Amino acid sequence: MSDAVLSLRAAIQMRLEADAALSALIGPGRIHDEAPRASSGIYVVHGDAEASDWSTGSDRGCEQDFGLTVWAGESSSSRRALEAAALVVAALDEAPLAPAGHGLVNLRWRSTRLTRDRATGLAFVAIRFRAVTETL
Repeated sequence: MSDAVLSLRAAIQMRLEADAALSALIGPGRIHDEAPRASSGIYVVHGDAEASDWSTGSDRGCEQDFGLTVWAGESSSSRRALEAAALVVAALDEAPLAPAGHGLVNLRWRSTRLTRDRATGLAFVAIRFRAVTETL
């Protein structure tokens, strides 16, 4: 199932990098697999992913619950992080992605939560999605 997670993550990365409105708000090259060190401004980080079997009698499938986090760096506000999160949701909710080797059955937004990191005080927005893919 890890191939389904990696394929979907790559398709999401491409979709978000190509989103003109998101790039205009946060800047290009601001979507990361892991949090960058000492980054300022707003950026998006792929979060945790939980994959489970979604196979039928005839097809192999994978259900994924995964997160993306929009961080507001020291020079950014929680309002801008929420604006960026809204653009992420708009770009991905029910998007027709084509993960390599998999057919996307659906991709849906589940929740958005604004909070602050206890250690740094920086605001971040945690976004949750659910996706179902079938192996091609």
